[in-house]
Amino acid sequence: MNQELKSYITGLKSNFDSIPSERKEQLREVADYICSKKESGEKARLNFICTHNSRRSHLAQIWTATAAHYYGIQNLESYSGGTEAKAFNPRAIAAIERAGFKVDNPGGENPRYEVSFRDNGKPMICFSKKFDDDFNPKTNFAAIMTCSEADENCPFVPGAEFRKSIIYTDPKEADSTDREAEVYDERCRQIATEMFYMMNLVRSKN
Repeated sequence: MNQELKSYITGLKSNFDSIPSERKEQLREVADYICSKKESGEKARLNFICTHNSRRSHLAQIWTATAAHYYGIQNLESYSGGTEAKAFNPRAIAAIERAGFKVDNPGGENPRYEVSFRDNGKPMICFSKKFDDDFNPKTNFAAIMTCSEADENCPFVPGAEFRKSIIYTDPKEADSTDREAEVYDERCRQIATEMFYMMNLVRSKN
């Protein structure tokens, strides 16, 4: 990982105590699911779901994959999707770039961004899609609901064997305001901290 991202991650680990106990329990349940899959010799596949697959679900997907690599957790795959597709929001892209990720934008109406946390590594392909898109797993996965609207409007996720709601406030509320970058950075850091906490639980159980 590049030094900027390493420094960012060091700051995350010092903030684990700031996570509320209720959220720690939610994250622990997902960690237990991951561990159960690993114990049975199966891949743990997490599909993070919000409404448009444009902000929160992508941030959770990216930080989960990054944390799994950081802690040496294998046989884990992270995905994201929405109840409808729009595009990975440029403001969220800017937030992960400020955190230290390298992002390649091929252009287009719904770009398939290549997001990298290390040089010469295979990038994550991130673009907006429905949760049941062919890019995502169809069966035997965990559906992690990251927004209340998607959670309420999608009470059943076909193919999911485990479901958990870990709701984040949409940074969209700050779009086109003077706090835009600050709010996106706050949400990026919150999600990063919680996904690293969750992966640290998985590591400690192995």
